[in-house]
Amino acid sequence: MGKKVLVLCGDYMEDYEAMVPFQALQAYGIQVDAACPDKISGDVCRTAIHYKSAAHQTYSELRGHNFTLNATFGDLSSDDYDGLIIPGGRAPEYLAMNDGVLDLARGFFRSGKAVGSICHGSLILAAAGVLKGRKCTAYPSLKSVLVDAGADWVEPESMMSCFVDGNFISGATYEGHSEYLRLFLEALGGSITSEGPPKRILFLCGDYMEDYEVIVPFQALQALGCVVDGVCPNKDSGENCLTAVHDFEGDQTYSEKPGHDFTLTAKFETVDVSTYDGLVIPGGRAPEYLAMDDKVITLVREFMEKEKPVASICHGQQLLSAAEVLKGRKCTAYPAVKVNVVLSGATWLESDTVFRSFTDGNLVTAGAWPAHPEFISQFMKLLCIKVVF
Repeated sequence: MGKKVLVLCGDYMEDYEAMVPFQALQAYGIQVDAACPDKISGDVCRTAIHYKSAAHQTYSELRGHNFTLNATFGDLSSDDYDGLIIPGGRAPEYLAMNDGVLDLARGFFRSGKAVGSICHGSLILAAAGVLKGRKCTAYPSLKSVLVDAGADWVEPESMMSCFVDGNFISGATYEGHSEYLRLFLEALGGSITSEGPPKRILFLCGDYMEDYEVIVPFQALQALGCVVDGVCPNKDSGENCLTAVHDFEGDQTYSEKPGHDFTLTAKFETVDVSTYDGLVIPGGRAPEYLAMDDKVITLVREFMEKEKPVASICHGQQLLSAAEVLKGRKCTAYPAVKVNVVLSGATWLESDTVFRSFTDGNLVTAGAWPAHPEFISQFMKLLCIKVVF
């Protein structure tokens, strides 16, 4: 039997803190259910984008993606799962008043199963009375309530800080997802295997790339021990790219809202392709303008010519088309990009939904961010990385 994990959801949970573990854990081969009180499978939870800038004393909030649940809360029992993930955001404030939520959390702790709680998520655990004598961290403003609940507070050194106390993993914010996910995998009894030294992966970024399509694979690969760099032409390491939240809300095409800022980790102009093992191209609107940059085109061609693993999603295939590397290939993309793919000489792999990903040789392509579990899993296979239990 494979591992099975529950993500405890609520309206205005933090966008990244729900979707990154939800999709990354699936990519690692774990069955993941997401449920919310008073909602059923197929219903939607609203999410919030929380981001703190140096100019403000606390974090700001924007509307995030709509998160579709795949389980019904009323059907849940902790006995059916190996682990629990509690995202932060504003949802824990009201979920902590729900007796069914508190009973569920107590069940996971009683049985000694893996529990991961991040940011404001531990408000629920405080209300459930399960933190007495447990060491944990969280978003700094939770210190007083967690201490009052009997927790042994661990001051976060940064917003990336995580802490382990037995089966309980706590984190300050989504900035620490890579360690948080790795520690949660270990608590589930998992281990990561990879051939050779840690893989080095390059992300080709640009302003208004899709928010999920950069952060989910970026942090999922970091959690596996990969050294991951994000670069953008004409921007330095430490600078930000703006991202876009592209969602499907009943209109004839996707909607767009502002996403999180994404911090670059390297400088595009100093990239040496020979030092990287793979390339990831997020979608969104960035590929449209990046495709006009000759240096970007040269970089993409070099990865493909050297047959290094390349993973491109959604509108990212506009870049592959402009680089003229798709002739004779089989691939998919966001449906509106079909014309680019076909005119570049590729065989279009018809995908009924945006949940599918395909591999052709060294190339992984997917329709959009709902396909992340397959997309990341197939890229892992090309990189010879496995999660085993």
